Amino acid sequence: MYNGVAIEKYGIPVVVLVNTGFLNDAHSAASGKGVPGVRIVPEPVLCESNIKEDIESGIAAVMDDIVTGLTRPLTADEKNPHKDAENLSHLVFKGSLEEVNRFYYRRGWTDGLPIIPPTEEAVMEMLTGTDLPPDHLVAKVIPRMGKATVEKIAVNAVMAGCLPTYLPVLIAAVQALMDPQSRFDTFEVSTGSWAPFWAVNGPIRRDIHVNCSSGSLSPGDMANAAIGRAVGLIVRNIGGARKAIEDMGVIGNPGKYTLVIGENEEESPWEPWPMQHGFSREDSTVTTFFPNSFTQSIPRETNAQGIVNMLAGMGAAPLSGFIINATWAKILSREGWTRKQVIEYIAANTRSPFAPVQPAVGAAPRPLLNPQDIMLIVGGGPGTFMALLRSAGGFNNSFVTKKIELPRKWPQLVAKYKNLVPVYVRY
Repeated sequence: MYNGVAIEKYGIPVVVLVNTGFLNDAHSAASGKGVPGVRIVPEPVLCESNIKEDIESGIAAVMDDIVTGLTRPLTADEKNPHKDAENLSHLVFKGSLEEVNRFYYRRGWTDGLPIIPPTEEAVMEMLTGTDLPPDHLVAKVIPRMGKATVEKIAVNAVMAGCLPTYLPVLIAAVQALMDPQSRFDTFEVSTGSWAPFWAVNGPIRRDIHVNCSSGSLSPGDMANAAIGRAVGLIVRNIGGARKAIEDMGVIGNPGKYTLVIGENEEESPWEPWPMQHGFSREDSTVTTFFPNSFTQSIPRETNAQGIVNMLAGMGAAPLSGFIINATWAKILSREGWTRKQVIEYIAANTRSPFAPVQPAVGAAPRPLLNPQDIMLIVGGGPGTFMALLRSAGGFNNSFVTKKIELPRKWPQLVAKYKNLVPVYVRY
């Protein structure tokens, strides 16, 4: 669609063929690029079909529509496209909690779960999490290039149930999403149902109680749950990536609700992951990439060789993140394995349908995967399981890490919310 719009802007008539299931997506893409009147012809050919007969019959059925689209004179609206802007006051709705939630849901502003109403008081409190002014533009978020100002990020943070201490993470997360190397522009709206994964490092993990241990990716921890959820609302409400309109994930991905973990730096025998990429131990950071599958396994042997063999055998993709608990990391370290060596072993020994084809006999050997495209962090609690999050490479994409900037009064803010943790009753 974007190519068709670019050609149309040169004054060359274009008709864009679109599978019938992607009409909403096509109209949104054209409108977002300023050419809502581009002529679109729906066709029934299966996406990525390689059956010649189906392709030929499908195109033949719409050939008259193609000719008409290329020859029919432009209408007045097509010559001067305009979009009615909706002018909303600062106060959008007033009512009970139930009424507010139903209003927001009908407008498509939620993720299907109840939200916390973003009252002026709640948003002002959220803004205490940064020294940046409310109108500071953090980034423009695709696909509609919505302006992610600090205040708009704060509004969505309130809706997701965040504390003000999470706002610095969210600001850095938006910066990470819009870093070209994340390829958010591809993964967020793809049919592949990719979800942003977030790894938090540095002192902020303990300040805001990010779970780094047992059940980190499970429900139950406010920071892990609300930070990921807030990103999803930002993507929907500011970026405009709506399900089955711009976000065309075929199956969908529960990780889009939240997929957040802290690296267990205290128990790890290795330096924190970001230190390999120029950050210091004192820096608080957030790292992201886009997996669309998650799997867990256990090694057949509990020695270092058994651990690395299982890691290599889990079927990593050209961009993959591994999570191993501190027990396995300590065994590896005790037997002389550095994190770098483990990653290199995975890259050289992975057998995966996603990996490049082996070189021909007699050709120079090369790793199946690039070590730079493998992330290995220490997280999770005691036990035997390890996890793999698979993404895709080849898009000039990689892991993106951003430093989290804290406000001047951070110690006071942390003290205000430090006791907000679950206390479970013993049975």
